[in-house]
Amino acid sequence: MNVPPFGVGTFRLEGEVVKSSVLNALEVGYRAIDTAQIYGNESSIGEVLAESDLPREELFLTTKIWVDNLSKAELIPSLKESLKKLNTDYVDLTLIHWPGTNENVEEYMHALLEAKSLGLTKQIGVSNFNIELLNKAFDAVGKENIATNQIELSPYLQNQKLVSFMRENGIQVTSYMTLAYGEVLKDPLIIDIASKYKATPAQIVLAWAISKEFAVIPSSTKRENLTSNLEAQRVHLSSEDIGLIDGLESNARKVSPDGLAPKWDD
Repeated sequence: MNVPPFGVGTFRLEGEVVKSSVLNALEVGYRAIDTAQIYGNESSIGEVLAESDLPREELFLTTKIWVDNLSKAELIPSLKESLKKLNTDYVDLTLIHWPGTNENVEEYMHALLEAKSLGLTKQIGVSNFNIELLNKAFDAVGKENIATNQIELSPYLQNQKLVSFMRENGIQVTSYMTLAYGEVLKDPLIIDIASKYKATPAQIVLAWAISKEFAVIPSSTKRENLTSNLEAQRVHLSSEDIGLIDGLESNARKVSPDGLAPKWDD
């Protein structure tokens, strides 16, 4: 796996909130941090990293290029600005955040690969790409250069066609929105399984994703939840319970912004 199996997300967290979340995450054992240019929190995360005693090589930092910066002229300068904000000479992974209306996949993937060759990022990948766009990215830079496709995945949205395609092509699946904005935690089936394993509903859902070898990046503003989420790695679900959770599929997508999202693979 090119991407750490468990990291902390920072979507919708800014200022002192994101600083507290990342600091707590590092203190309880997280070493992978996921951010993005559009989150508006790279500088705050950078402050925490600058104050941390952890060696840079122990951390795995991911950021994402926003749609405004997908041109050849803008991508690398924007990434350099992200590095400055994050107080680092490089990130470990840089993703194209959304395909948007920019259909020149070859141009921005070449720019992303150039950023890798310059040492600005160790690995490159994409986010929110469908099968058609992944094929275009493969044609542009070779599938061997695509570390992951970060996509919305939860028991309610399993993206089976896209996931199967990624597995066939050796592309790591990174799951975001794994807890479906917390909605899946209220599901009677999940609650019942959690009781059986003496675990939290969040641990059960994350363990389900881990069982499928998805990388996960759940976020939390609470230290106890950050710690609890990490413990999901110790929960080993039976194949029967995994199958029951699989049965929750309802194609319930939470994130599909107009002008940013592609035509999804049904």
